[in-house]
Amino acid sequence: MMQAFVAACQASGAKTAPAKAVDQAKAAQAPTPPEVMADTRAVRQEQAELRAARRHMRERRKQEDAIWRALRNERREAAAAGARLHKRSGGSALAAHWRALREKRRQQRALREREDAEWRQARQALRQRLSCSAVSRAWIAILVITDNCTRQCLGLPIFVAGAHVTADMVVSALRTLLPDDLQFLITDRGVHFTAQVFQQLAAEQGFIHVVIARHRPQSNGIAERFVRTLKEWLVDKVWTTAQELTELVEQFRCDYNDRPHQGLGIPGLSPNEFAERLWLM
Repeated sequence: MMQAFVAACQASGAKTAPAKAVDQAKAAQAPTPPEVMADTRAVRQEQAELRAARRHMRERRKQEDAIWRALRNERREAAAAGARLHKRSGGSALAAHWRALREKRRQQRALREREDAEWRQARQALRQRLSCSAVSRAWIAILVITDNCTRQCLGLPIFVAGAHVTADMVVSALRTLLPDDLQFLITDRGVHFTAQVFQQLAAEQGFIHVVIARHRPQSNGIAERFVRTLKEWLVDKVWTTAQELTELVEQFRCDYNDRPHQGLGIPGLSPNEFAERLWLM
């Protein structure tokens, strides 16, 4: 069936381009620990509350400033109209009232200075908490290599270069992981597999490069399902270095190959057991 498919593709003039299935490069990102995520959310919430309080404070100050300007303009108009302050025994009632207003204004300004200082201090404390709880993130690409027959995972090489993985890096990893008797290699149409260096690898090792249809990942469903399983397994794992991630994915690969699968020709066998029985046949 595979030979017929390849022949049909060649007859229709289909281009040979790489893909992402059996050799599917996926990017994995170190997850943030739950306690760090909870603390970050709490800090973000406090920041939002602090900003809301600051907006209310500014609105209150605008109202206070508007009242003060209105009182000051009223006094100036009264002075311009000829009303004079009496200066007997501490001044008239109007002068005493104005002095009280000015004292209240000074108290408002002193209160604002204290509020501004407290707000700056609280904002700085939240920024420090956020910087301490922040987790550095780096993309790491994982190349998934599976056997469509036995369901064995042949390897999970990782690339610290992440989104900047080159075709040379992919080919270098495949040279050491692909079996010698490989006949067909199924991939998506990613740039890593369309490069000339990848075509040279296929010619050197004598396998046929099969590309899945565009926008149809189900064409390589075994590899796609493996990627989903790997992601689900990694979701609650934590790592801080590429070496730690390498150890995790190797642990996953060993567990995956040794546990029973329902999709094999003999349900209940692990990929390793199924492969061993095939070799004995």
